[in-house]
Amino acid sequence: MKFFILSGAILGLLGVALGAFGAHALRATLTASGRLDTFETAVKYQFYHALALVLVGLLMHVFGSNPATVKWLGWAGNSFLGGTLIFSGSLYILCATGITWLGAITPIGGVLMIAGWALLAWAFL
Repeated sequence: MKFFILSGAILGLLGVALGAFGAHALRATLTASGRLDTFETAVKYQFYHALALVLVGLLMHVFGSNPATVKWLGWAGNSFLGGTLIFSGSLYILCATGITWLGAITPIGGVLMIAGWALLAWAFL
């Protein structure tokens, strides 16, 4: 529960910092390399899933007396966290290094994010 709230808070903090860094210090470089949209996508999805992690942590607290719900929420939170690290992380590294094969890793993170949303729904079915 606390782990997911803390993880969401840290991802949110880093999202603001990276978003500002990209918008100001890296804008010219990202524009020149054609990676500005990629960087913005990474930040956007990081924010969405930072909020999802905080939500999962709060829901675990609220439904703490229901072990089955908490179990599925935990799986959802782990999927959101892993998906964010892989999806946004691979895009950040791609933007910073230009290593294009990292684009093949990004969908794995996307699948984990989708799984997180499915698991969140499953927790309440």
